[in-house]
Amino acid sequence: MLGTISLLGALAGFVVWARSGGAGTGRRVVVDVPKGVTQGDLMAMLVDRGLVRRSFPFSLYFRLFTQGPAEGRHVLRDDLGPRSLAQRLSRSPSRATRKVTIPEGFHHKQIAARLAEFEICDGAEFETAAFDPALRSELGILGPSVEGYLFPATYELTVDTEPSNVIRLLVAETRKRLARISAEKPQAVATLAEKDGFGEHEILTLASIVERESGDPIEDPVIAGVFFNRLRDPDFRPLRSLGSDPTAGYGCLVMPERAPSCASYRGQVLPAMLRDAENPYNTYRHPGLPPGPIANPGETAIRAVLAPQKTDYLYFVAAGGGRHRFSRTFEEHRQAVSGR
Repeated sequence: MLGTISLLGALAGFVVWARSGGAGTGRRVVVDVPKGVTQGDLMAMLVDRGLVRRSFPFSLYFRLFTQGPAEGRHVLRDDLGPRSLAQRLSRSPSRATRKVTIPEGFHHKQIAARLAEFEICDGAEFETAAFDPALRSELGILGPSVEGYLFPATYELTVDTEPSNVIRLLVAETRKRLARISAEKPQAVATLAEKDGFGEHEILTLASIVERESGDPIEDPVIAGVFFNRLRDPDFRPLRSLGSDPTAGYGCLVMPERAPSCASYRGQVLPAMLRDAENPYNTYRHPGLPPGPIANPGETAIRAVLAPQKTDYLYFVAAGGGRHRFSRTFEEHRQAVSGR
């Protein structure tokens, strides 16, 4: 009887220990677990990184309650208790979740930073995955990255998740929203395909530009209409030029080495960047749409592309408070720019 009581007491103590917090201060630690790592090497790595004080009890717990470590990069903290640490290292379905909001207009680097902040995945690894050709091929995404397909919404995401799985989830949400909007406006989708050669990729690309240019969702259809006027008007010069500052800025963000003017880019688009034809995203120097989306648009911007407001505006300039002044001629636009 005494032996049974002692055993139960030991088990109870083991459970309490497993559910306790770690001894650290909350320092973020990223650990790369190689394929086929041995239990001994893993424990040595955890001790060395300050995640485990004594390897034996954690090693025993890990053997008893997990199916082993999951290969790849793990986002951990030095104050995680044994149970939470084991759940992350084994990528257990029972590990914690976090509610994460991705705002409209965020680009992939901003999303990566937010996911890292909430410990969903490593930010740098997410950025790499966003440009992974194999993943893009699997998801059927045209263009250089998954930018534009990472739908802005609030998600319940599991901590320490492989970036590719987060991307799959966000892309699935984009496709779900697109399918719903397209079902509501089938004629608009067909007209864009026939008149402008627009498919999913082109719709999201233009919607992303509208998203970045607009400061007030109420103006999204007007701004979309301006861009379609520029694309379609045979008298507009430069011909089919979208003339969007944010597209040039995005080119400097993702491929600064391609354009000399990007060397000075610190988030602000300068006149030299708008003259630089080496930037493939510079829509002042390259006609038509850029190579791909420049951000991740929400439903309002997507709907604006499918239902642009019909006007004869060709220009717009910020007027404060997120609103714009719209003009029909370049002379009107010059006056609007000068505030007259």
